[in-house]
Amino acid sequence: MDEIEEKYKVLLVDDEPIILRSLKVAIPWDDLQMEIVGEARNGELALRLIEETTPHIIISDIRMPVIDGITLMKEVLPKNSKLVFIFISGYGEFEYAREALRQGAFDYLLKPIDHDELVEMLYRAKTRLDEQKENDQMMHSVQMLSMLARERMFAEITLGNARPLEHLKWLENSELESGYFMAVVQLDDYSVLTGQWSVEEKRLWLFAIRNIVEEWSLEHGVLTVFPFHNGEWILLFPGSLSASRRELGEHLITGIKRYSKLSCSVGISRCTQGIDQLSTVYPLAAKALYQRFYYGLAGVYIDEETTFAGNTEVKYPKELETSLIESIRTLNRNQMSSLFDKLALYIEAQAIPKEIAERLLVEMVVVLYRHFEHLNLNSDWSLHGLLSKLHHLVTLSEMMSALKEEFGERLDQGSKPVNREDTRSSIEKTKRYIESNYYKDLSIEEVSELADLSVSHFCTLFKQITGYTFLEYVTHCRMEKAKEILQSSNVKVYQIAPLVGYQDPRYFTQVFKKASGQTPTEYREEHTRQVN
Repeated sequence: MDEIEEKYKVLLVDDEPIILRSLKVAIPWDDLQMEIVGEARNGELALRLIEETTPHIIISDIRMPVIDGITLMKEVLPKNSKLVFIFISGYGEFEYAREALRQGAFDYLLKPIDHDELVEMLYRAKTRLDEQKENDQMMHSVQMLSMLARERMFAEITLGNARPLEHLKWLENSELESGYFMAVVQLDDYSVLTGQWSVEEKRLWLFAIRNIVEEWSLEHGVLTVFPFHNGEWILLFPGSLSASRRELGEHLITGIKRYSKLSCSVGISRCTQGIDQLSTVYPLAAKALYQRFYYGLAGVYIDEETTFAGNTEVKYPKELETSLIESIRTLNRNQMSSLFDKLALYIEAQAIPKEIAERLLVEMVVVLYRHFEHLNLNSDWSLHGLLSKLHHLVTLSEMMSALKEEFGERLDQGSKPVNREDTRSSIEKTKRYIESNYYKDLSIEEVSELADLSVSHFCTLFKQITGYTFLEYVTHCRMEKAKEILQSSNVKVYQIAPLVGYQDPRYFTQVFKKASGQTPTEYREEHTRQVN
């Protein structure tokens, strides 16, 4: 395992060839996990080599022609403060050595060089570099956790959960208090694409699109960007850019198409103010977005521009929508059929023209379809196909019959008893997947999709069959692998953490101790004694 550890790079700088040769052969560089990446006869040549090789350690003579060692150090340390400088000086150059230490040198040696002393010095330098690397990794983990927490917070508030606000009062003075608008970006024909992609391909595509969207956002003044549903991202723009909403949306679509070859559409909300309004503007942007099924894919749709035309008094039947959602949740086909009849009566009673009635039905269908998505009841069911079918029907009666049939079939599928053997086979399949991918950032959505089950149904069945929750089983697999590594190797604890899925070594230690009752170090010591 030690062979995969990255070696630290060393640059040798001295105008005496005999010293360079002795340093190369007398020091056990491989044992120190170091390698010589270059040597220079003076400071000027050393500057060029530093640019080319980016060393971690520089061993340099203090007195050299052209550019001396201290001048060399003053030139490069401001650019890379982590560089370790070790100087070699003669007995008559002690003041130079003291000056080098004041300017930031790690240590110095007197000529003639005591190689054992240099080896001890290099071990100390390696310890410092190891600590710097560990701190950098920890800071990266903290930054990633901070970003994920921010994304989760925004997603929760967008869903209408106000609990994060109770603990984050600092957001009251955030950039969202100055006014903003929301853009919802969705991949076109997402259900078709996911039918073509494997789980790993889907992960890679979504990761690629996310990178494109985030880079675009940095260049165009976006306040924040975060993924919401699969194949969907939310961008929040400052209100000052509201006059350019359409141009921004079109530019974003073009960018995604250029770099990924995938088509997407953008729904944009009106301007609002305050983070608590996220859950209010999201439905507006999402409903505007679904107008693409009439006006074409890869479009920009702004909610103020997609309201009913010619009859501003038509009120959307929100109560009926709520009741229909409840019938989906309870898999009640009879109740759904009755509610569709009430919806038809509502449209007839107001004599709503076909075009406007069709748009009302589109809004209703989109909302209902999304709830089928959340329950994982719409496999092989294309929303685009359903809306196209609706668009080509002539009478309200035909439209309502089609909706009853389409939605009713899905409810019947959801009501069918699940074959116990098929279910156990699916859960065993997900167990094997977790056991093979425990070191990755696994999500419950990804694994439940592999089992072809809704998240809630998967959670219930997984617990019933395995005795573990999803997270408990992932942690169990990680801890078993960690124990195996601790017993069979000398890999450092902080190096084991990322091997079993933890970027933060301290957090890994906490989880390990909670699972086993011992720290990783204590566990290794006990099992090493037992073996001996």
